[in-house]
Amino acid sequence: MKLLEDRIRQDGVVLPGNVLKVNQFLNHQIDPQLMYEIGQEFARLFKERPVTKILTVEASGIAPAIMAGLVMNVPVLFARKKKPATLDDRTYTAEVYSYTKKVTNTISVDSKFLSKNDHVLIIDDFLANGQAVKGMLEICKQADVKVEGVGIVVEKSFQEGAGWIKGQGIRLESLARISSFENDTVHFVGEE
Repeated sequence: MKLLEDRIRQDGVVLPGNVLKVNQFLNHQIDPQLMYEIGQEFARLFKERPVTKILTVEASGIAPAIMAGLVMNVPVLFARKKKPATLDDRTYTAEVYSYTKKVTNTISVDSKFLSKNDHVLIIDDFLANGQAVKGMLEICKQADVKVEGVGIVVEKSFQEGAGWIKGQGIRLESLARISSFENDTVHFVGEE
């Protein structure tokens, strides 16, 4: 998605440890118009799939997921990192290690929001080693739902997450695929 790649070039900052800071438009300050374009692109990419729900994990996946849900006209569900006092014991849970924060979180979804008849599209902001997606897939497995695919805003193709997802036979669509951060510059897959 050229619009997204251009925005990453303009406002993204490469940090040590293969981290891309995109807090100008994606995960601190949010550009609603860009998120709407992202939602439209996910809807286009998965238009042939019978998606009934979108699943993401809080917090940075919510903006692109909600816009995809708006365009696709389906509910958006997000896995919580902290269990609220109002959530009962009927939950699906999974452990997720955060690459950037270096912590493990237990994510949870109330079981009443996923049924075996659901067809779920997983959407997240970043894909590096695939830990968040693995956690959401575990929740989908516990709920016995059909996963229709995974949509990622920014994929770090040089890390193992994309290969793992594809190796599971799951459709993966990433809107911006980064091949490296060589010389502290973002390089996209397919560039010369």
